[in-house]
Amino acid sequence: MPVVLQVGDQLIAEDELYPLLAQYQLLPRLARELLIDQAIATVDCSAEEHKQALEAFCQQAQIKTDEQFQAWLTQAGMTQVQLEQSIIRELKLEKYKQQTWDDQLEGHFLACKDQLDRVIYSLIRTKEAGIAQELYFRIQEGEGDFADLARQFSEGGEAQTGGVIGPVELNTPHPQIVQVLKTTPAGQVAPPLQIGEWWVLIRLEKYLASQLDNALRQRLRNDLFQKWLAAQIQQQVKFFPPQSRDLEPLAPNVVVGAEA
Repeated sequence: MPVVLQVGDQLIAEDELYPLLAQYQLLPRLARELLIDQAIATVDCSAEEHKQALEAFCQQAQIKTDEQFQAWLTQAGMTQVQLEQSIIRELKLEKYKQQTWDDQLEGHFLACKDQLDRVIYSLIRTKEAGIAQELYFRIQEGEGDFADLARQFSEGGEAQTGGVIGPVELNTPHPQIVQVLKTTPAGQVAPPLQIGEWWVLIRLEKYLASQLDNALRQRLRNDLFQKWLAAQIQQQVKFFPPQSRDLEPLAPNVVVGAEA
């Protein structure tokens, strides 16, 4: 049986590939890529687009000479044709995403805007309710600076930054903290709040509303694509282990879903 892969001293033959792919749970990834190939099969790209994509790849990979290009191919175990096919494939995939989901981006943005908005806030946390209450009164009475008190009393990593956290998206903090950030004016310290074993003081510094710019469009486009792909995997992919070809095919279920 021909050898198709060498890793150190280990030689991998053709008939060993399937067991290894299954063992390392790489079959779902292969199925994912095949589904993508089927989806983009009818997408066209011009010769100029091919050229620009290849130039962009070389620039990103810092390839400037033919010798560097050949060295990259050798390191990657690819031929030039395979590399160009891979680059064109990525180009076609991006065009497919745009053609399929760009008319849905504004609606998707509005549906999840609250989670995409970002905040900068300050936090002091302690396990002692009495300390939290005392610090709150000191800040309210102007007897202590929030940042200085955070460095001195906060028991989390935010102590290193004077209590400042962010900017972070609103889906990142604890839900109770998010509620405070949404309802408390910037610059105002909220009364001590208990979250599990912690007592926290929170001050919103700045609310950064998300904008549907090009970067966010790309992110939302990818989000819609990944959701579509996960559904396609669950609906269309079945595995037929070699030793059980007379049995019912195995559905992808959890293993496949983890690859989406």
